[in-house]
Amino acid sequence: MKFEEFGLEPQLLEGLQAMGFETPTPIQEQAIPPLLEGRDILACAQTGTGKTAAFLLPIINKNIAEPNTGVDTIILEPTRELAVQVDQQLEGFSYFAGLSCMAIYGGRDGHSMNQEMKALKQGADIIVATPGRLLAHLQLGYVDLSTIRHFVLDEADRMLDMGFVTDIMTVVNKLPVERQNLLFSATMPNDIRRFAKNILRNPVEVSIAISKPAEGITQGAYLLKDSQKNQLIEYLLRRQGKARRILVFASSKKNTKELAAHLSRAGFPAADIHSDLDQKQREDTLLNFRNNSVPILVATDVLSRGIDIKGIDVVINYDVPGDPEDYVHRIGRTARADATGLAITLITPATKRKFDRIEKLTDMKVPIFPLPPEIGSSPDMNKRTGGGRGGNRSGRSGQRRKNNNYRGRNKRSGSRNKRS
Repeated sequence: MKFEEFGLEPQLLEGLQAMGFETPTPIQEQAIPPLLEGRDILACAQTGTGKTAAFLLPIINKNIAEPNTGVDTIILEPTRELAVQVDQQLEGFSYFAGLSCMAIYGGRDGHSMNQEMKALKQGADIIVATPGRLLAHLQLGYVDLSTIRHFVLDEADRMLDMGFVTDIMTVVNKLPVERQNLLFSATMPNDIRRFAKNILRNPVEVSIAISKPAEGITQGAYLLKDSQKNQLIEYLLRRQGKARRILVFASSKKNTKELAAHLSRAGFPAADIHSDLDQKQREDTLLNFRNNSVPILVATDVLSRGIDIKGIDVVINYDVPGDPEDYVHRIGRTARADATGLAITLITPATKRKFDRIEKLTDMKVPIFPLPPEIGSSPDMNKRTGGGRGGNRSGRSGQRRKNNNYRGRNKRSGSRNKRS
């Protein structure tokens, strides 16, 4: 199938051609037709499947065919990085359409706030925003949302995890009743389905490749002690001489900073990115990583979803993520757009149970590589469960904790965001 077969407006097709888009991905092929018909949609698609274009293209097409007066579309994103990324794709797709767009997010100076206020007052066609920043504008009383025709909630599962439920519903309650609603999520637990019922009307449901890493990713793991991690990381980096970009994930800001500093002292060109950096610092760090001036980036899960950096050859999980879904998102940073990549995870005795849950979720056994002799021997972890009985117990208790967290999420969201 080709994009021309959707019956899109010529200006939009010209933008797609300029960006090199020819064949739609499965999520685009299934989601675009009902969205062009004006239906609400509940879509489950993990990062890297093309879901951003799946919701942007029908919205742009509608704006070209039937121009609106005032703000036409609100797209909510959980993080600044995602808001910027979606806004950049939006500019590319709509380049020949003459639409006005604005990314609205915090962490910038007062001049940016004034620019955002001007766009909202004048009625930019499409607004891409984080919930908190949009609410800040709404509370000042000059935002008119009566002209909204499309409301998009992207990365809905992460929105809930970050405690944005109240903020989202505050925005929803200010929107016109007659509108098209689009909810996209990387996972579809019962929490999301219950939440979706408050927003969507008779939605079309689309589900694409849930919780499965891309086929182009070669996965592997090492069993080791915490004290062996840094030495193994250095060994792995020395062996990846031809890799253009290497992304290392740590589970805390402390580990991220310390590992980046250790690698720099060892002679590896590494930088770190986490929520302690201000927006400009984060943007500069990402730019240096994109242009390969700093080929090794150590990150918290702030980068595990939605950041589309092409040419990442290797992903290393310095720490096993606590949520199995985060593993899929982390390693999904490599092997983008049918490319290939390598994903390596360092497993310690304390995190082996977490990795068992990952294998159970993805329904696969990840090969265990022997430690190089110079690193030492692996610790005795007994027989690996691979998501068996021990893994199941962990999975059930994890689900109970997740449900409990959902009920009390808003109270703790501040501390959770601080850790990321």
